[in-house]
Amino acid sequence: MTSMALNQAAGLSGMLKAGHTHYTDSVLKNVEAANELSRMVATSLGPNGMNKLVVNHLEKIFVTSDCATIVRELEIEHPAAKILQMAAERQHEECGDATNLTVSFAGELLKLTEDLLRQGLHTSEVIAGYQSASSKLTELLQTLTCKQITDPREEDQLVQVISPVLQAKQYGIHEILAPLVAKACLLVMGGASDTKAPSVQPESIRVVKILGSNVQQSQLVRGYVAQRPVSSDIQDIPEDAKIVVFGCGVEASSTEAKGTVLMKNAEDLKSYNKTEEAKMEEIIKGIADSGVNVIVSGGTVSEMALHFINRYNLLCIKVSSKWELRRLCQAVRATALVRLGPPTPDEMGHANSVKQQEIGGRAVTVFTGSGDARLATIVLRASTSSLLQDIERAIDDGVHAVQQACRDGRLIPGAGATEAHLSVKIKQFADTCPGLDQYSIRAFAKALEFVPRTLAENAGLDAPRVVADLTAAHAAGENDMGVDITGESERGITNCGEVVDLLVTKESAFRLAIDAALTVLKVDQIIMSKQAGGPK
Repeated sequence: MTSMALNQAAGLSGMLKAGHTHYTDSVLKNVEAANELSRMVATSLGPNGMNKLVVNHLEKIFVTSDCATIVRELEIEHPAAKILQMAAERQHEECGDATNLTVSFAGELLKLTEDLLRQGLHTSEVIAGYQSASSKLTELLQTLTCKQITDPREEDQLVQVISPVLQAKQYGIHEILAPLVAKACLLVMGGASDTKAPSVQPESIRVVKILGSNVQQSQLVRGYVAQRPVSSDIQDIPEDAKIVVFGCGVEASSTEAKGTVLMKNAEDLKSYNKTEEAKMEEIIKGIADSGVNVIVSGGTVSEMALHFINRYNLLCIKVSSKWELRRLCQAVRATALVRLGPPTPDEMGHANSVKQQEIGGRAVTVFTGSGDARLATIVLRASTSSLLQDIERAIDDGVHAVQQACRDGRLIPGAGATEAHLSVKIKQFADTCPGLDQYSIRAFAKALEFVPRTLAENAGLDAPRVVADLTAAHAAGENDMGVDITGESERGITNCGEVVDLLVTKESAFRLAIDAALTVLKVDQIIMSKQAGGPK
């Protein structure tokens, strides 16, 4: 029976269940944990960012500079650092890009907060100052628009949005990938004659990774590419392919209940086999008579079924993944059937052609989509599997950027120009604020310098000099000046030109970073229950 008496001498331990742990005065400990995570990913910021080699609990190796992937696979246990991880995951889900900015800026804010607390400021005063600076930052961001995407259905404008996103992940090959991603987005978006507002669903753009060759050999396919060969003798339907998709296998169905067949002589055995063959032929003949010339099976294709498929000159392919089967149905506008038999016209899919090709020594089946198909496939080529996976993540970020551009096409200067300008303006705002809030507002402005400073450090430039020159330029009204990562300019700064960021992405990253930092600051005690389960 549970005792209702409280042992006051035991304190908190006497109130909570045995096995719990608790930490008091944990503000500085939380700040230290979050700052450690921020320092880890900061070196991966920007085009010259370094890769991390992460081995997860399944011993799968990731070689990437993508912050969202790094923090997801690290299996962070500290509750405060986990808050930054959740902010990065949310930014990745909403915008796809600027996850590193979210974690790095939150960590830098908390690092400067530690100095303020040691100087004697109270946490509530720091939080009040950060909230005032956050409101000012949101207000200033709206005034920094330098360009705008007026028509998302123009390839040049999409490349302008996608290219900076890909540069941050795959600098050097963005010129090859950006037009590919832009064309893929245009395919699923629809033409100018489409009356609907332009929009892109990231699920509609599929990436097929084939090891070998180089990135220059990557190509775009309008439709679907299955990474397996054709099962039948017929390997090419050059035009007007009519497709039936079965969610089940193409084979004789077996009953749930067991049955016994008594055969008295050889004639009974012959007639039994003939009956099964006749039934299968009837099914395949019915499918062929309906006009279908391509069969897609979600399960096993029996040898008997394959014999009749070849007899009636049908093409057959097996797609075992339910997810891939759903993608194929989307590409050819078909309905996956759970019964063997001829499809109705509404259930039948259509494609311009279906053919087997060989790419990099690997046989694949290409379904070239019809005019109303809203699915595109990018066939990626690269020399290593880790590079293929990293390029796939970069393409996913680029597609998310187009999705955001369709909603809000306003662009602001990149290359650290926006952060440098905001830092200058918020320092000026701090001078007008009375009271102790001004110290935390200045710390907020200093935290914004972290982005141009880190870009300069990762590019091997003299970071203090670059930040000083950049601050002076923005104070003089040169709002488009950013960090020159190529090192061609004498001062390390240059007009950012075509390097731009989406306003909505940057705004979301700042909002999530500030919310995460304030959440960590408001925690003064951590109480953890005993973990469930046995030994780990």
